[in-house]
Amino acid sequence: MQKYDITGMSCAACSARVQKAVSKVKGVKDCRVNLLTNSMTVTGAAKEESVIAAVKAAGYGASPAKKGGKAENAGVSSFLAQAKSLKKRFLCSLCFLLILMYISAGHNMLSLPLPGFLSASGAASGAAQLVLCLAVMIINVRFFINGAKGVLHLAPNMDTLVALGSFASFAYSAAVLYKKASDPAFSGDYYFESAAMILTLVTLGKMLEARAKGKTAGAIEGLSRLAPDTATVIRGGEKREISVEQIIPGDIIAVRPGESIAVDGEIISGCTAVNEAALIGESMPVNKSAGDRVFLGTVNLSGYIEFRATAVGEDTTLSLIIKTVAEAAANRAPSAALADRVAGVFVPAVLGISLITAAVWAFASADLPVILERAVSVLVISCPCALGLATPVAVMAASGVGARYGILFKSAAAIENAGKAEIIALDKTGTVTSGEPSVADVLPADGNSEAGLLSVAFSLEEKSEHPISVAVTKYCRENGVKYSPCEDFKAVAGGGVKGVYGRQPALCGSVKFVSYGAKVTGEITSEAERLAGEGKTPVPVALGGKVIGIIAVADRIKPEAAKSISALKSLKKQVVMLTGDNAATAAAVAKSAGIDRFYAALLPHEKDEKIKEFAKENRVLMVGDGINDAPSLTRADVGVAIGAGADIAIDSADVVLVKSSLSDLVTLVRLSRAAYRNIKENLFWAFFYNVILIPVAAGVLAPAGIVINPMTAAAAMSLSSVCVVLNALRLNLFKPFEVKNIKEKGKMKTIKIEGIMCAHCEAHIKAALEAVSGVDSAAVSKDTGEALVSLSEPVDDSALVLVVKEAGYEVTGIE
Repeated sequence: MQKYDITGMSCAACSARVQKAVSKVKGVKDCRVNLLTNSMTVTGAAKEESVIAAVKAAGYGASPAKKGGKAENAGVSSFLAQAKSLKKRFLCSLCFLLILMYISAGHNMLSLPLPGFLSASGAASGAAQLVLCLAVMIINVRFFINGAKGVLHLAPNMDTLVALGSFASFAYSAAVLYKKASDPAFSGDYYFESAAMILTLVTLGKMLEARAKGKTAGAIEGLSRLAPDTATVIRGGEKREISVEQIIPGDIIAVRPGESIAVDGEIISGCTAVNEAALIGESMPVNKSAGDRVFLGTVNLSGYIEFRATAVGEDTTLSLIIKTVAEAAANRAPSAALADRVAGVFVPAVLGISLITAAVWAFASADLPVILERAVSVLVISCPCALGLATPVAVMAASGVGARYGILFKSAAAIENAGKAEIIALDKTGTVTSGEPSVADVLPADGNSEAGLLSVAFSLEEKSEHPISVAVTKYCRENGVKYSPCEDFKAVAGGGVKGVYGRQPALCGSVKFVSYGAKVTGEITSEAERLAGEGKTPVPVALGGKVIGIIAVADRIKPEAAKSISALKSLKKQVVMLTGDNAATAAAVAKSAGIDRFYAALLPHEKDEKIKEFAKENRVLMVGDGINDAPSLTRADVGVAIGAGADIAIDSADVVLVKSSLSDLVTLVRLSRAAYRNIKENLFWAFFYNVILIPVAAGVLAPAGIVINPMTAAAAMSLSSVCVVLNALRLNLFKPFEVKNIKEKGKMKTIKIEGIMCAHCEAHIKAALEAVSGVDSAAVSKDTGEALVSLSEPVDDSALVLVVKEAGYEVTGIE
């Protein structure tokens, strides 16, 4: 893929011309031109010099896209710098125009005084106006150069319309001046002020447009400034400060509190809290310790850490975000196709309409000034710039907003289509559920304590690397369970673990495995079957030939899953779940998450077939995170990858949710809807603006006294482009979906708690609350001092207060 910066484009007709010219070059498979960023992306084996030559032959300039340093801005133009240059042109033009208007309108209409040498004759006043108008035309000579190039290459553009309109007014006025100079009795009117006013107002519109587009691109350029210039690297046991460009994968980097992370990496020592808000939109600091990943552009808030660099330069997450957002902005959305086709023929059509207008008024025996005014007004007001900006400016705005909240669109089509999907298909593991097992229930048998049950399980499972063992061990550590090492440890594949605890034989594993060394009563078997029916894995624990209890392990649904799926349903989406897991587990997860339809025990190709089946009648959005989801993600109309998933799944997707949260899926759908609505508004304005005003400019309503002169036409034309850009900027006001803001009566409660000091406290309170019957899930935060509890059925406040107090904490309020 080759990227180029294009110069000289001024409207949608220009971008259509460039795209058509480059598409004819041998070896070009695909060409995408972006008027908003003045850039072009070419796919294929075409030679660089051939592509550049084709662009130049079409009348425009091209050069290979420049790359940034720390984080490439991927071709996003410096709109604010462009606006600064246009501001100088506008102010200089305005100074000459004001003097010109004083001489023409001020003296003739308001009888304002003029110097004697100007008031001596009409020719002297006209000569002064000609000089002032020429000054404005010279300042804005780019309109005439670009317009002439368009005509010479048989591809007239917006600048052609502006240049023709201005030059026609100037030429007519110059002819009148010549006539007055030779015949003082001649009484023709000058239109020098119209010629200068057209150029000045169009320049003003371009300046405002560039400033507005600069704000749209600000999200991308702001990301590129997050990276620090230097970092402290430990090499050979010594610390030294080097440029970030010199860091290589494997380097050990030291970061003090308050410093920014220089590259992506994995912490090898220390613990801290990291502010990742600028990167993924997460407002709360994230606790990090050894083994956790850190990312370029985030800020170390509290502790000293050392981490190993794993990705540098263009391979970092920040660079991926910038690249993805910029490529989405440069990508053509489906709705842009119609605008491109119209723009390709629009300018020639307008020139024809202008000539017809002149001919009709000439046939009606109108005076030459009237004929000229009507024809010029049609030329000026018909600028297709708003038409070309309608889609790309909305796409870029939506891409920037998405990146701010951790949603990466890979194409403009994804932005437009995500909100249109009628069916949303979700993978189970890692998408609806957390993707790793955790302890769901601790059920001691009669006569045994929870502490004793966990102590035996901890001693046995601590030496095993099985995922269930890891889940049990993690739970015991988080809850301060006493650890006593067991003897004669042995892991039995497919069964469980065994050893000697306190001089007694101990077993932990499946019901079948435990039954070989201990008596499993009917009550234990029944309880195990009940847990299995809920989609949990029962792990009986036996000591001295007797089962002392069951620990249930499950891949629990994500805390936000149920509320997010409910929100998707409220958006009129059909939510289905596809999983390779067994039917019992799938049914339990679907019930907890509020999913009505699910398909279990599916192989990867069977998931793909299901998506194909859905797609026959509906648009489908597929969400997944595993390698087995890649075919389905590619098959769906829109594939969405969970950010923490496999690389191949991310590569196959059209959208990536960086934070791996289903609440971001709701944000994605809502943002897509808002962007598509914005695009339709822009296209409506751009199309119907011209449809309505071109006839008015041509003089259709002149008998009713409604006319548009060239100056008014220039102001209206500029306003249309600015309105389109400003309308797209409204997307920056978009707010993401947040589970904590969705509180259904009787379904969600917030408990204010004193004494939450650390992650262990959070885990302890969470486990206590989730053990209460009727509680689906609990999210506990030490930063806010609150627990957000999701209920499947009404639960008395007293029951929630009691379990929190029994856990050793004080409840100060409950809502």
